Amino acid sequence: AGAVPGAAGAVKMRPRSASSCGSRAVAAMAPGREAALLLLLLVLPPAGAGLSGYFGTKSRYEEVNPHLVSDPLSLGPAASGSLPASCTPLQLRAVLRHGTRYPTAGQVRRLGELHARLLRRAAGAAACPAAAALADWPMWYEESLDGRLAPQGRRDMEQLARRLAARFPALFAARRRLALASSSKHRCLQSGAAFRRGLGPTLDFGGDEVEVEVNDSLMRFFDHCAKFVALVEENDAAMCQVNAFKVGPEMKKVLEKVASALCLPVEELNADLVQVAFLTCSYELAIKNVTSPWCSLFSEEDAKVLEYLNDLKQYWKRGYGYDINSRSSCVLFQHIFQHLDKAVEESKSSKPISSPLIVQVGHAETLQPLLALMGYFKDDEPLLATNYAQQAQRKFRSGRIVPYAANLVFVLYHCEHVNASQEEYQVQLLLNEKLLSFHHSNKTTSTYTDLKDYYKDILENCHFKEECELPKVNVTAVDEL
Repeated sequence: AGAVPGAAGAVKMRPRSASSCGSRAVAAMAPGREAALLLLLLVLPPAGAGLSGYFGTKSRYEEVNPHLVSDPLSLGPAASGSLPASCTPLQLRAVLRHGTRYPTAGQVRRLGELHARLLRRAAGAAACPAAAALADWPMWYEESLDGRLAPQGRRDMEQLARRLAARFPALFAARRRLALASSSKHRCLQSGAAFRRGLGPTLDFGGDEVEVEVNDSLMRFFDHCAKFVALVEENDAAMCQVNAFKVGPEMKKVLEKVASALCLPVEELNADLVQVAFLTCSYELAIKNVTSPWCSLFSEEDAKVLEYLNDLKQYWKRGYGYDINSRSSCVLFQHIFQHLDKAVEESKSSKPISSPLIVQVGHAETLQPLLALMGYFKDDEPLLATNYAQQAQRKFRSGRIVPYAANLVFVLYHCEHVNASQEEYQVQLLLNEKLLSFHHSNKTTSTYTDLKDYYKDILENCHFKEECELPKVNVTAVDEL
């Protein structure tokens, strides 16, 4: 598929083999040595401040809205670019990422195996203070948690619902219809239920219970896109830059530092294992609001390197790395505009708006491609294994874009006393409750006509079935991408 005109098309990079990216095979590690890392990691003194801004997609929502730490229901600083008083909101269309979740079963399993081995080896690690301390860390994660919504995740959603209701009281008034849809994943279904619960019992949405519609074709469009699955998701060559960075000089420096802290030879560590430690630090903060002993292994500079590793993966798998990453989301993009169109038609006919509130709950992998399709957070240069330093001020930082409970909200308004008919319907876009400027105007408000015109190619010419069809001719994944 070609790049999207007007929406900043994807970088045309052809993946090469891992070796041609400058990477080499990551050496397999003896199971006992793997375990030695994770127990040693665990009970060092609490880490200094500064890591929480670098956890990528495992970041707390409070990292992008710090005012929520002191007041979870605060609407934050007054937003500029407000609409004239003569504009009334007609429809709110929100795509949410689920709230804070537990690690997946696979992550828990790996952590548990490592921790058990470390316990067995703890006696022989007495000469290393870190080893002795980490042996005391209680391994409390269980496989049954398997990526489920944590209690903090329910609070994320309930509080988000209350803030949106406070920001748009006319839309969340009693007897307004709420349409809720979700991915089939338990954390998303629970997030949808928590969002509804946050609106309280006083709102009557036409019944005691709001049904949550399961819609994976929209919320997990990536699973239904054969081209993406075959050529990116399951294609090791597509992650060439990620694999190269894992064995590059920046990661090598982090490995050496962690190995030194753990009194281990650096050959016994690799980037994946160090990432497990770093992610455990992030989970403990997001789920329990504690600074885990795991965090003490990392400085802020280490965290920046590990964030870049996470962002590289997001960029090449969900962002601008390949066209298909974002093009596969056009089915969701078009669905959003179909409902906006319907609301405009109903308003013009003086009919009640049939769907004033549409809330859909998905994943970071739902939102990131959609934002790339729209051209947001695109850097002048692609993220590569070799340009870490040059990308220090990059726009593409997944923790700032899609933390837990991330939300992209379209708000359609009807405006009276306008100078021209095309100004009658206007739109604002909010990401994580902050107004986003539109590309075509650099303003935070657009006429609906101008917005549709800017994205005309996607709305008219992006066809999911054709975009996602695997090529019938026998070409390699490299050639196709």
